[in-house]
Amino acid sequence: MDRTKTKNVIVLLFDSLNRHMLGSYGGEEFETPNFDAFAKHALKFNRHFTGSLPCMPARHDILVGAMDFLWRPWGSIEIWEDAITYAMRRKGVTTMLVADHPHLFETGGENYHTDFKAWDYLRGHESDPWKTRPDPSWQGTPHFIPREMPYDNSRGYFGGEEDFPGPRTMRATADWLRDHAPHHDNFFLFVDEFDPHEPFDTPDKWSKMYDEDWHKDPLIWPPYAVGAVEQGLISEREGKQIRAQYGAKLSMIDHWFGKVMKTLEETGRLDDTMIILTTDHGHYLGEKDIWGKPGTPVQKTLGHIPLYITGPGITPGETDALTTSVDIFATLADLYDLDVRQRTHGKSLLPVLSDTSKDVRDYVLTGVWGREVQVTDGQHLFARAPSGKNTPLAMYSNRWSTMPIHVNGPDGKEIHTQDIFPLPDDRAELRKVPGSNVPVIRQPFVPGDMLPYWAGRKFSGDHLYDLSAPVGEEPDRADSSDTRTYLDLLRHALDDVEAPQEQYERLGMS
Repeated sequence: MDRTKTKNVIVLLFDSLNRHMLGSYGGEEFETPNFDAFAKHALKFNRHFTGSLPCMPARHDILVGAMDFLWRPWGSIEIWEDAITYAMRRKGVTTMLVADHPHLFETGGENYHTDFKAWDYLRGHESDPWKTRPDPSWQGTPHFIPREMPYDNSRGYFGGEEDFPGPRTMRATADWLRDHAPHHDNFFLFVDEFDPHEPFDTPDKWSKMYDEDWHKDPLIWPPYAVGAVEQGLISEREGKQIRAQYGAKLSMIDHWFGKVMKTLEETGRLDDTMIILTTDHGHYLGEKDIWGKPGTPVQKTLGHIPLYITGPGITPGETDALTTSVDIFATLADLYDLDVRQRTHGKSLLPVLSDTSKDVRDYVLTGVWGREVQVTDGQHLFARAPSGKNTPLAMYSNRWSTMPIHVNGPDGKEIHTQDIFPLPDDRAELRKVPGSNVPVIRQPFVPGDMLPYWAGRKFSGDHLYDLSAPVGEEPDRADSSDTRTYLDLLRHALDDVEAPQEQYERLGMS
């Protein structure tokens, strides 16, 4: 790559973008012509994996550079760390956020946007409380889940395709590139596009594209479950329809992404701008009868994700370098020569982009707080489950009021009241996290305490998935002699990030 010609960076983050459904990664089920056209001019990463999961933890990886799933489940930027936009602004880089992602403006994600010079929030997606009542002329949102969603009020205000949040976000991105970018010497544009995340709701032009024989209301809300068809939560036919509606949304956002690329071509920005296109995680759509993002070990659908990078001097093609989400932060920090105060975990990809190195790391850690901890070397993915009752567990945070509001009570039922999530109690103590001298509240948990959604789900033991198999067909080789090798790799990875001691104890590795 040519650093001297790279004046700007654009990160395009599409939520729940399934790698195996993109044509450039071999997908044939759905049409993605604009993603595929972009891929032809980019360096495609074949072994890019998730780090911290799910949505906001993944954005913490990218914008803060530190994996946090071993310390906390979901939360805002802590007082001992900064988003990369803080350091960029000090360097004189104009930073802009365009997003329709509601979690960025909810409890648990409310300060990721504050260090951007400006932001544009396009309203109405999923859980965004945009409207207090539905449009009375609207006949009802296609519904699948047994509870009210803010989207029910928002949906009737979308008069046409161009009014849906995804298309509006892409249009706002193109407008900013055309009307504002030319007035800045250098810029960092972060586009946080929630599509193709559910609800998989699109106009008829798209919703009928992949399931013409379905004559009922579109099924736009997928279940979050393991064995959904087997348990009778949905039928096989309903599963086909849900998958088709995901494909419809994927193709629709691909279409509107094409308009962004056209603007970049027309304005000449492809000559001086690095573009990074990726996702936070995938979304299960029936692979092994898993749906949504339930409490289950990370497998290829969720954890093996797309990454494309293009820019001045970057040779199009593909690479087998092993990478993860925090490496995007490290790459940006390296490119702009930024100083950051927190302990980070990423490796710069500039050597790969410059073709001076084929590899930057030997392993990737990934997982959800309170669940299995996974490690991969790109060949296999090893999931280590708790050795007993998923204890001890502890959370580290000084922004306690911004922790998750969706929790499980002792009876396993989900609770949605923010006030019920327990505050630190007399078991809490002050500790420190690696790389910081700021005292941090450490709150331990024991069986019977309320826990965030994923931590309260059942476990199925250790797993060792062979990543050479197709998505949904990964064999489990947990009984092989290789398990010991990957257990040693996991221990090395935990030591490397200075994981909390209770993680070793919880996983039976102390």
